[in-house]
Amino acid sequence: MLDLAPILAGGTPTDTFRNSLRLAQAVERQGYTRYWLSEHHNMASVASSAPVVLIGYIAGGTTTLRVGSGGIMLPNHAPLVVAEQLGTLASLYPGRIDLGLGRAPGSDQRTAQAIRGSRLGGAQDFPRDIQQLQTYFSAANSTAPVRAIPGEGLDIPIYVLGSSTDSAYLAAALGLPYAFASHFAPGQLLPALEIYRQNFRPSAALARPYVIACVNVIAADTDAHAAYLSTSLQQFMQSVVTGVPAPLPPPVESMRPLWVPGGQQAVQQMLAYSFVGSPATLQQDLQEFIAETQVDELMAVSNIFDQEARIYSYQLLADSLRALASQPSAALAAH
Repeated sequence: MLDLAPILAGGTPTDTFRNSLRLAQAVERQGYTRYWLSEHHNMASVASSAPVVLIGYIAGGTTTLRVGSGGIMLPNHAPLVVAEQLGTLASLYPGRIDLGLGRAPGSDQRTAQAIRGSRLGGAQDFPRDIQQLQTYFSAANSTAPVRAIPGEGLDIPIYVLGSSTDSAYLAAALGLPYAFASHFAPGQLLPALEIYRQNFRPSAALARPYVIACVNVIAADTDAHAAYLSTSLQQFMQSVVTGVPAPLPPPVESMRPLWVPGGQQAVQQMLAYSFVGSPATLQQDLQEFIAETQVDELMAVSNIFDQEARIYSYQLLADSLRALASQPSAALAAH
């Protein structure tokens, strides 16, 4: 699962972090294997500006989950610092830390400039910075004048994150697993997966292509109640589209009076890969998605205002995926 660490209307970041830990502990019991946190800055709606800190918090409160970044926006950070930070986490929680890397700023350009200061390059240095990270993590770097300690010699899986075809070419060229943000950039998913698979070069890290697709999931006992819960996500995404991100609001009976001109169309396009409904609806829709994309792993993000309903949604999703996995025709990895 992906946790955007949403700040709820009327709540605080402290509330968000407590909700995240409780959610992580719940999905661990439900059988989930991976829990990623994103990096965003200068957003009143999202509390995950320091994912490295949150990874440690979540890993420390759980026992089996792989906890990682989905992702760290590498142009915002020096590769050596990232290597040391993730090396520290991997030393504290061996075998449980993932490093997902993105090239976007996770913010507006003015905020990105404030983060990066005089550091030049940015997104265009992304491929080189990933390779530098790989060097710092390698045991062979032990004789280099600059070393990542801790970090050196540790097995920290690197994932390339993307929302466009550019990232697909890069992940393929580096022979790394690829995680696509289809929860907000659905239009590029299918062409990006085709490019990645066709151009993949086996590497020491990965012998064959491996794809994670992130999708929105809001599950409830009935389709009607799931649709009601999903209005929080729709309001949230409209605030992003209009450039005034706001805390995640409670659901409403109808979105009709809340849509701004062009808002409904824009939000529906961004949320094309959203699975909203009862377990029966989820099973049918997810089976079609998996058959179409042949993804190796699903990652779900569930922006639901009520935290009990959020936890229950993940339970229903887990049950739906297990039901699909039990069907011989379902091409589904048990994640």
